[in-house]
Amino acid sequence: MKAVDDETCKVVTPGDVIGKASELSSGKGTYVSTDAGGVKLVYAALTGSLSLRSPSDSDKRLIAEVTGHKAHGAVPEPDCIVLCRVKKVTPKMASADILCVGEKAIKEKFTGIIRQQNVRETEIDKVDMYASFRAGDIVKAMVRSLGDARAYYLSTTKNELGVVSAESSAGEKMVPISWTEMQCPVTGQIEQRKVAKVEN
Repeated sequence: MKAVDDETCKVVTPGDVIGKASELSSGKGTYVSTDAGGVKLVYAALTGSLSLRSPSDSDKRLIAEVTGHKAHGAVPEPDCIVLCRVKKVTPKMASADILCVGEKAIKEKFTGIIRQQNVRETEIDKVDMYASFRAGDIVKAMVRSLGDARAYYLSTTKNELGVVSAESSAGEKMVPISWTEMQCPVTGQIEQRKVAKVEN
């Protein structure tokens, strides 16, 4: 991706490189990530106007900020919590449409990907994607980073993250009965899932 060089009224989109973290400080609407060459870069986290402002403390670096366009609604950013609907599950990952960022609905279409290594904290190599998610499941996840082609990498490794709502084959909303199982209240059928811990 091309680095942003003209700062005046520059419009950026998620994933655009703004500059090196050694030269710029990350402000609102931006985040820092390391590229393939090990260089820390400042990226745009949302669609909007880029501005560089002078630092208020001893830090000599200019602060990069992106002001979002209100028409775009909420936009996923690294470390925020999202709700998404699973579209497709493969042996290595699940793809999902992001529905909400925090408690705010989004207006644009954003895709999230939960990779096998980001489903749970332990025994990562034993994770069965088909026993963790099914198409149609509503999943609470954390945004790890901006992936490729407008797809965000999502994580459900924390206990409170995972499937929050799922339908059984009978079309009923299932009830969680353990960390790994949900049950249909009508048929009694048990299905496996990566269940989100319910907060009391």
